[in-house]
Amino acid sequence: MPSTLLVRPVLLAALALGGAGPASADRNDRSKPLTLESDKPCTVDLVRQVSVCSGNVVIAQGTLQIRADRVELRETADGYRQAIAIGSASAPALYRQRRDGSEEHVEGSADRVEYDARADTLRFIGNAQVRRLRGAVPSEEIQGSLILWDNTAEQFTVQGGAPSPGNPTGRVRAVLAPREASAPTAAAAASSATLRPSGTLGERQ
Repeated sequence: MPSTLLVRPVLLAALALGGAGPASADRNDRSKPLTLESDKPCTVDLVRQVSVCSGNVVIAQGTLQIRADRVELRETADGYRQAIAIGSASAPALYRQRRDGSEEHVEGSADRVEYDARADTLRFIGNAQVRRLRGAVPSEEIQGSLILWDNTAEQFTVQGGAPSPGNPTGRVRAVLAPREASAPTAAAAASSATLRPSGTLGERQ
């Protein structure tokens, strides 16, 4: 069973999501074209290089997908993209992406998700939740008021905050699956076969 870790709201916990390895996003996504779809018309400012869309907005780039009620997408002068995704009153903003060199996925939700391609970071703000999936089964899960994913450092930072409907206690919560045990070597197996329980254990006063 996964272990549960509860941390006071004032504490920042730096967590490498996934005990079996780093949580870096699929690096091939950066070279893929980016598509943006929405139910309502988008406002595109070619001078400021800013696009604002609303109504079931979907951004996709390779395995990266962001869904939200409203998205502001901008491109910096040096060609990097930044996105701010805002959820609605009934549904949070959603993020999903495959881990690099793996079939596992990382997905997250929050009232607001900020993506910065240049800094290679994601910020989940308000009722934030991020989890790693092995197939369709969650293996790790982090909850807090603010979660920062630094993809370059392959590290998550999570912070608690004021109580909210999604987090009544305002506490940080992390559920971490144990590392997968490696198979014992033949030498280790032979060595363990000679061990015997001690007859003196438990006799001390």
